[in-house]
Amino acid sequence: MRPFIRTIAVTVAATTIAATTACSPPEKESESSGSSAAAATSAADLGGLDKLVEAAKAEGQLNVIALPPNWANYGEIIKTFGDKYGIKVNSAQPDGSSQDEINAANQLKGQDGAPDVFDLGAAVATANVAMFAPYKVEKHSEIPDNLKEANGAWTNDYGGYMSVGYDSAKVPAPTSLADLLKPEYKGKVALNGDPTQAGSAFGAVQAASLGNGGTVEDIKPGVDYFGRLKKAGNLLPVDPDSATIQSGQTPVVFDWDYLNAAEATKLKTWKTFVPTGAVLGSYYAQAINKDAPHPAAARLWQEFLYSDEGQNLWLKGGARPVRADAMEKAGTIDKTAFAALPKIDGSPVIPTEAQNTKAKEILASDWAKAIG
Repeated sequence: MRPFIRTIAVTVAATTIAATTACSPPEKESESSGSSAAAATSAADLGGLDKLVEAAKAEGQLNVIALPPNWANYGEIIKTFGDKYGIKVNSAQPDGSSQDEINAANQLKGQDGAPDVFDLGAAVATANVAMFAPYKVEKHSEIPDNLKEANGAWTNDYGGYMSVGYDSAKVPAPTSLADLLKPEYKGKVALNGDPTQAGSAFGAVQAASLGNGGTVEDIKPGVDYFGRLKKAGNLLPVDPDSATIQSGQTPVVFDWDYLNAAEATKLKTWKTFVPTGAVLGSYYAQAINKDAPHPAAARLWQEFLYSDEGQNLWLKGGARPVRADAMEKAGTIDKTAFAALPKIDGSPVIPTEAQNTKAKEILASDWAKAIG
């Protein structure tokens, strides 16, 4: 399970990306190709996808950061891309946060080890648009307008819904948020981090607010709900991960559905459900570092991720690809993996940054008092 700091936390950790550097100066043609790729806003600018592939292969490397292998199937995605194009993928700081990605780009600017691409939470993405190189993948038109920046500076890639994961061998199957207040769940419910710092925990409070008559910005009902969980003795002061889930220490966990669903591959009795009336959605965003040391490979990575192949690989990992609707209509989506996603009952709510800002103000003033 990816560390809870992934979306919101600002964790400054200076690290370098392990990258193999060339032993001799690049040829002039490579320099020209790199310059062209760095300015390309689409594959067409380089003469088409085949030319982009050619330029990326000439670079031979791609630097990614903060992509745990078990997060949304990134392990297989990285391997498939590398094998497909013969490009070495240097993966740094897999347990890093979104802010760590930005910090690394600033600290390593101008160096061969700087990140080429980013995978960011919405708040960090929208706060750092000036660092991104606008680029529209070939499938750009199939991505909903509200899930991309108009000029291609960032594009949502995959997402999911806040859910409740539980070990069906250790607790009764919950059917609502209210069920978790019952004595059967005493000392068994875990929240993935502190919601004033952690993206998934913050989402859990917003979802609980929706399920208790509130909104994603007026989240006092959600704060009160977790206060009741704490008072009942049901809320555990433990940050869950795969080890605590498999050991039985955290038999009930609030987390994104694709992360909870992934735990079922390790613990067969682990189930996931999205509470009715509390359907909170969230997407991550892709962006290219405008100072990427491998600009062609960075753009080819984006093309791969938004292709049917890349989108289905995210889907295989339990995440909901941003092109899901278009792929379903075209018949190119992995139907088995799509059908295996946790069922959704109700209209999804995807908060805006303005709504999140208001919600965080409430958390800052009320959370500690509610669970203290």
